[in-house]
Amino acid sequence: MFSEMRNRVDLMTGMLLVAITCLVIFHEWHIAAWMAPAKPVLVLLLVATLAAQVRVSRKAFVAVALGLTVALACSAPGWRVVTLDGLRSAAFIAAFFSALSTLRNVAQTSAAVQAAGGFLSGQRPGRRYAALTVGGQGFALLLNYGAIQLLGALALANAETEPDAEVRGHRIRRMLLAIQRAFVSTLPWSPLSFAMAISVSVVPGTSWAQAMVPGLVSSALLAGIGWGLDTAFKPRLSVTPRRQEPEGSWALMLPLLALLGVLVISVISLSAITDVRIVGLVVVIVPVIALVWMLIQHWTQAPVRSVAWRFGDYVTKELPGYREELTLLMMAGYIGTVGSALLGPLMQRAGLDLAVFPPWLLLVSFVWLIPLAGQLGMNPILAVTLLAPLIPGAESLGVTPTAIVVALTSGWALSGTSSPFTATTLLIGSFGGISALRVGWAWNGVYTMLCGIMLSLWVVIYAFAF
Repeated sequence: MFSEMRNRVDLMTGMLLVAITCLVIFHEWHIAAWMAPAKPVLVLLLVATLAAQVRVSRKAFVAVALGLTVALACSAPGWRVVTLDGLRSAAFIAAFFSALSTLRNVAQTSAAVQAAGGFLSGQRPGRRYAALTVGGQGFALLLNYGAIQLLGALALANAETEPDAEVRGHRIRRMLLAIQRAFVSTLPWSPLSFAMAISVSVVPGTSWAQAMVPGLVSSALLAGIGWGLDTAFKPRLSVTPRRQEPEGSWALMLPLLALLGVLVISVISLSAITDVRIVGLVVVIVPVIALVWMLIQHWTQAPVRSVAWRFGDYVTKELPGYREELTLLMMAGYIGTVGSALLGPLMQRAGLDLAVFPPWLLLVSFVWLIPLAGQLGMNPILAVTLLAPLIPGAESLGVTPTAIVVALTSGWALSGTSSPFTATTLLIGSFGGISALRVGWAWNGVYTMLCGIMLSLWVVIYAFAF
């Protein structure tokens, strides 16, 4: 009886997510506008369904969202508009997450992806970190957080072949850090990252195309500093580790590169010929690529029937399985939107005007405030959606809107390396058998400080020299 009820709830959750994703696509592509009023209703149904299933810590986010809504309704006459904006933000986050998960679903069953990941983790120590950093970025684009899960598991499997405990411990630490830093280095530029999707959504006058190049510089700093630290502070071993060449060749990376090429070219091409935002393109392109890839995987096994079965399994089992993550992310977007509407008037009454601060200081503060908020358990989505509406207009700061995005995404990336509450540090800690706090402070403390300094300089240089 309980199992049957669970299946029904999972089916309802999956169908709501599919419906919300379709409505978000309709909105982004400017079609079927008459269906827009259904979106906030479906979001409320989804949140109510998820809240009944998640653990207490996630229910707390829903309770905070309700409390802020009541506070807003009691203090602002236009609270309904803000509430609807918050629900639309939650809908977008749910749709973006659901769309990206389709690619992760297919990639996890790809023999080519497994082989490429095994080849990267099997590199010799002198080039393993660099290989995992560069290759890990490709995996991060395709799998999002699934890249850490896949490469982390392969890294542990590789390390277990080392009989010496000292060597094995250092190998695990260095590989896991390379994987984590590869992931966060994609956040400032990837069109598939929440950092980029949310930042360009909350900063008027920006787009992924404008932020991509400076984001790549931020990415290079994050990756390069990580490689430099690993090279400069190699552990001194009391024994000589065994050297063995990885199985296969770099040709194993070609399918991954081809897939990334299709993805990036599709995004750039459609962006050039349509007026649809990049995030609107991504929520369509990614599922289409996943569908084609799935058909290829099952080409010799009744492809249509197999794909239909996998799609049904994805909607009724995998998507509902993300209930904890979805609740956190959706509520973070909603709380940030509503909380910002409450915080703005409070700042005005307190006489706090961000416009009086030097523009360079304001931009640099975002690089540090977001990871600092992460130490208090604040999700980067919440931090960015809370801060962005309070930022003075780019024109009044004397900078381009893109400069603000560069600052926000830089801070988001640092939060991913240092906050003990983010998925990246939690996953790395679970693979390393240590706490997320130790990952963020001990393993990544120096790295975060150095990256923060260099990214702060880069943010100022980009804002006032370009």
